[in-house]
Amino acid sequence: MSEPQPEAQALTQRSSRDPEALRARLEAWLASQLPAGAAPGISALSSPSASGMSSETLLFDARWRESGAERSGRFVARLAPDPADEPIFPRYDLAQQFELLRLIRAKSRVPVPAVRWLELDRRALGAPFFVMERVLGRVPPDVMPYTMGSWLSQAKPAEQRRLQDATVGVLAALHAIDAREAGFLEFELPGATPLRRHFENQRRYFAWARADRRHALLERSFDWLLSHWPEDEGPTAISWGDSRIGNVIYEPEGFEPVAVLDWEMAAPGPRELDLGWLCFMHVFFDELTRRAGLPGMPEFLRAPDVAAHYEGLSGHRVRRLDWYEVYAALRHGIVMTRVFTRQVRFGHGSWPADPDDVIPHRDSLERMLEGSYWSR
Repeated sequence: MSEPQPEAQALTQRSSRDPEALRARLEAWLASQLPAGAAPGISALSSPSASGMSSETLLFDARWRESGAERSGRFVARLAPDPADEPIFPRYDLAQQFELLRLIRAKSRVPVPAVRWLELDRRALGAPFFVMERVLGRVPPDVMPYTMGSWLSQAKPAEQRRLQDATVGVLAALHAIDAREAGFLEFELPGATPLRRHFENQRRYFAWARADRRHALLERSFDWLLSHWPEDEGPTAISWGDSRIGNVIYEPEGFEPVAVLDWEMAAPGPRELDLGWLCFMHVFFDELTRRAGLPGMPEFLRAPDVAAHYEGLSGHRVRRLDWYEVYAALRHGIVMTRVFTRQVRFGHGSWPADPDDVIPHRDSLERMLEGSYWSR
């Protein structure tokens, strides 16, 4: 296997923490959670390299003694990032994520990992974290994108469609949960509706992310969204927030979801928040692929197909998906400015004269605002 290119290394470097020091501290912490005499031992820590950029993810195996017998398990620790590493988000509420995973597991058939422990005392690992059981399977990679040659891009069209429909089914099942059960997700911000509060949260996120830079394209996008606001926001659901296939583990040799991951962006809001994000994020990777001269996957996760299947499963009429695609492109644009900030932090880049040049989908977002995007 060839060495990763510098660009890929920049995207996958997530932390300056010492993994061996973390392993020793995690082992000591686990001993405090298990019965006396458990004497746990854990393997060297690893992190997934093909996806994920927000929380720090630590994969480990553990062995211990309990009731006179040898026990073992495979686990994942989700750790709030070190503030010095330029995290993607300004706030990481690990307790909220832990509670949400328990709620989803109890109230739906959405496959989420079983959570085991929540630790909010920073003295344990230097940051809050929770531990969940590890689910084995395969994930469509971000680096290099699954559209550039992967188990998914090389699958048969019928298999790709099975994965697409099953993923849309996850959204329908999630949105069927009574959103009032997850009142702890609500933003305590100005706004008459969940979508207005969601939008205000994005404005504040943008103000934090851009610091003293000017991102004219993102500012124009906020203005466009305000001037084209949906007349009917529809019912409120629990929005996953980061509803893309790179956050799903699928069967080791199949195409059904076995675990849905990464809930940092969850919030109450219209169902279309997740549908728009799902569709746009595929377009994002697909357009990168075709710009590289590769065929991509243009027939996969097409917005009309996603909307039709979702309506058939849920009975909900999908509204203004174009608006939510623009909103997804804006939100992802803000995230990408933070990804670039991290690259600068780890010595893999410097800011260009035009800060909007760090937005990889700049051309798509500009075409959205001018109206030509949907005629492609």
